[in-house]
Amino acid sequence: MIEFQHVFKSYGRGRNILADINFRIEPGEFVFVSGPSGAGKSTLLKLIGGLEPSSRGAVHVNGHRLDKMSARARPYLRRAVGIILQDTHLLYDRSAMNNVLLPLTVAGQERRQAQTRARAAMEKVGLSGKEDLNPIEMSGGEQQRLAIARAIVNRPAILVVDEPTANLDQDSARRIMEVFRDFNRVGVTTLIASHDRALMASYATRTLRIDHQGRFFDTPGVQL
Repeated sequence: MIEFQHVFKSYGRGRNILADINFRIEPGEFVFVSGPSGAGKSTLLKLIGGLEPSSRGAVHVNGHRLDKMSARARPYLRRAVGIILQDTHLLYDRSAMNNVLLPLTVAGQERRQAQTRARAAMEKVGLSGKEDLNPIEMSGGEQQRLAIARAIVNRPAILVVDEPTANLDQDSARRIMEVFRDFNRVGVTTLIASHDRALMASYATRTLRIDHQGRFFDTPGVQL
């Protein structure tokens, strides 16, 4: 499902953010990524989502080697991978509902069915009744949940999530983690970068850890 083979990532002539990373995630796994700020967690997720290329090595996602994919094939990868970054990239010129509808519209989903799915996604993250709000009218936590609804509405095969509970209170964080767990239980491969020790202790079955020196560890359970 996801495999890194001797992957390096650097920017310009700077040091390697990621150096010789090797791991494989099987379909349906639920995996955390941990490590200090600046260690490369977000970069790792962006490589999986095809948002950035590796500098060296091979990244395989959903049966494709990303650096060998044609421009025509890349939109299909984006449909298979739901990506939730710390910067939500919401569109402030349209309503919350239309933000969630966007992936379905791009995929050519029939309007009425798309609206039904979008409402269900918003309800799942606790945003029922806020469909007509502009994102700018929502709190930071609500915006984060809106980005999660947009990522899950297309029912991706893979979810890649960067610090999903950073702006949420404890109850909301637990609710969102249960949303991810529900998707994982029906076969969605889930990869979450987090600093939240309590959540990781409750949910982690496998942890990919990058330390401050760039060393990489792949261990069962929680490694903080």
